[in-house]
Amino acid sequence: MAGSGVADLAGRVLADRYRLHAPIGTGASGRVYVAQDSRLNRRVALKVLHAALADDSAFLRRFRSEAQLAASLNHPHIVTVYDWGEDEVPFLVLELLEGGSLRAMLDAGQRLTPSQATRVGRDVASALEYAHARGIVHRDIKPANLLFDEHGVVRVADFGLARALAEASWTEPAGAMFGTARYASPEQAMGVQLDPRSDLYSLALVTVEAITGRVPFAADTAIGTLAARTQRALMAPPELGPLAPIIERAGQIEPEERYPDAITMGAALADVAEALPRPAPLVLAGMQDHADPHPTTAQTRPSALLFDQDASDKTQVAPAPAPPPRGPRRPKESDPRRLVPFFVGLAIALVLALVAVALGHVGGKPVPVPGLVGRSEASAFAVAKTAGISTKVIAQRSSEDPAGTVIDQQPAAGGWLHGGGTVALTVSTGPAPVSMPGVVGTSAFAAAKTLTQAGFLVQPVKLQYNATVPKGAVISQLPAAHATVPAESKVTLTVSNGPPPVPVPDVHGLAFNAARDQLVAAKFQVQQVKEFSDTVPKDEVIRTDPPALQKADFGSAVKVFVSKGQDLVKVPDVTGLTVEEASTRLGNLGFAVNPMHYKPGRDVKRQDPQPGVKIKRGSTITLFL
Repeated sequence: MAGSGVADLAGRVLADRYRLHAPIGTGASGRVYVAQDSRLNRRVALKVLHAALADDSAFLRRFRSEAQLAASLNHPHIVTVYDWGEDEVPFLVLELLEGGSLRAMLDAGQRLTPSQATRVGRDVASALEYAHARGIVHRDIKPANLLFDEHGVVRVADFGLARALAEASWTEPAGAMFGTARYASPEQAMGVQLDPRSDLYSLALVTVEAITGRVPFAADTAIGTLAARTQRALMAPPELGPLAPIIERAGQIEPEERYPDAITMGAALADVAEALPRPAPLVLAGMQDHADPHPTTAQTRPSALLFDQDASDKTQVAPAPAPPPRGPRRPKESDPRRLVPFFVGLAIALVLALVAVALGHVGGKPVPVPGLVGRSEASAFAVAKTAGISTKVIAQRSSEDPAGTVIDQQPAAGGWLHGGGTVALTVSTGPAPVSMPGVVGTSAFAAAKTLTQAGFLVQPVKLQYNATVPKGAVISQLPAAHATVPAESKVTLTVSNGPPPVPVPDVHGLAFNAARDQLVAAKFQVQQVKEFSDTVPKDEVIRTDPPALQKADFGSAVKVFVSKGQDLVKVPDVTGLTVEEASTRLGNLGFAVNPMHYKPGRDVKRQDPQPGVKIKRGSTITLFL
């Protein structure tokens, strides 16, 4: 289980319910087990996360939130989350799938045809459409997170886990980031805000790898991989056939140039599926441990072609070839020439024996030289000591390898040394220092692109209010511009969020023009709204929205409500009308009616207030019949 950062917990019972059996997958963030749910008497997959995460409050807070959200997802192409919890270590309980992951298929040498990849991509897009509609961005679409049931139906795993891990202060083992970087979108490389279109970019990369076996833009380092994606759009290889236009649109650098959403990309894949041949059944990897970063599937043995409802139910099996016919044996013949190789070999063996004896007298028994290049200096020393030889560092020089890594050895691996001999090592001092570009004053997106292309890793930006630097521009950078720093250093950008909020001036009781002047002086935009008021004289300010003295965004709009005075209406003359006609006319003007001694059809003899008087709308008028 190399690569896992968690102890083997086989045999443990978590939450007094889940008994862990054999581990079936490992990764930098945790380990997956087949487990038995004793309460429901069913087998499940249980993912135990790294023990160090149990002490990380930021991670646990996000993990609880994301786990609840993931458990609420109910879709045929999303791995079902049955339960989650924390029993000394955080864990997730998932449905147990038996087809393995796409990662395991690719590692076994299996490649998808364009027809198969289109079907898988269409189903993944359907899962993303469902999740995106609920405000969930996966952030880590990769082959290890695409799992299959025993019928070859794909499910997407680990919704929400990438976002929770992003908030963890725990650092994964060296190299763990590279698995995610292989499928990261350009905006992930530049540390800017992600949206659903980031998942579509990753799906395009996975589709290319599924068909060709190669990940686009993959470089020797994570930084190199990320930088390449910010420089050019994805170009589909010819093996993709009709899929190429879809992959190239989803693989654009700018999110605005990709498909707007997963449903549009899914529809495009469905159109291509109709033009392609019917896909053959997938050759599934089955339940084996392929050291996937996020597996949730148990595996027992490589699977043969499984039933596929769209495929023929007959499988052609080629007969084993018959052994070649054996002819009659020829009698052995004595030939003096057959003895020559024997005598030559004997002579060589005697010479080698004499040489070995001589070397043994000179410097001890010869031993093979192990391969030490690529190891740390301490590891190289330990390996050489086990082999019975010693090491000596004779040179140090800068290289792309991490500091302390052996980059050359003499003699080379596979050579021979006498026991107690010495291997001369050359050790890396790390990449040569480079000058930090200056990006202060540029936009956050342009700054991140410049730094990424220069080989630096941009941290998520920090927003800060600033009255002088335009919103979205870089205020400062750390390390500073032109500083000499190690290659692939992390850079933190502080970006302006514009001027800080300011309180709204109190303009109550002022004339509108005076109120407007004060608000404009405070850099607010002004919108006038007139309304009636029984208490504020006409043309004076009643109130503002936002209210006076409350802080509002700099330069935002403030509504100023100005009094039109009381809402007065002239009373009409309704005498001589029937009580019904008078009530309708007065009601249309907003008055209440009080008829005295009401009888249907009676005429109005007198009214109070008298006709022609102006009174407040809503007042009551008494009718005398």
